[in-house]
Amino acid sequence: MSREKPKKILGVDYGDVRTGLALSDGLLMLAHEAGVITERNAERAAQAVVRAAREHGADCIVLGFPKNMDGSQGPRAQKTLAFKELLEQAFDGAVILRDERNTTVSAAHILNQSNVRGKKRKAVIDAVAACVILQDYLDALRQQP
Repeated sequence: MSREKPKKILGVDYGDVRTGLALSDGLLMLAHEAGVITERNAERAAQAVVRAAREHGADCIVLGFPKNMDGSQGPRAQKTLAFKELLEQAFDGAVILRDERNTTVSAAHILNQSNVRGKKRKAVIDAVAACVILQDYLDALRQQP
């Protein structure tokens, strides 16, 4: 990322069918849901993510990076790296990978506490996972000197 502090950051939880989005506030303190893109084609999904970043005024994208629990990279991580390249080709700002181990578990826990079930849960879990990824990144940013 450049030395200049971003104005807003778009968090992304990339999936084969659904890609969750989250957006930071202008103070880079809090992440909130920004929707879900339903698209199986990686190129079109990347275009939709970049379009969302521009619409929301985000100048940085934080992309969840699904490492295995032992830290190794499996097939899902390779797909995410390819998706990152698509984003970088279409987006003028930084695209940053952020470890997303356990984010779906955290998102499921949040939805359980909120008593969100069934179809509604399926519709929002990816956006909640994107929130968890982005909030983790924002928290780490605040801890940097």
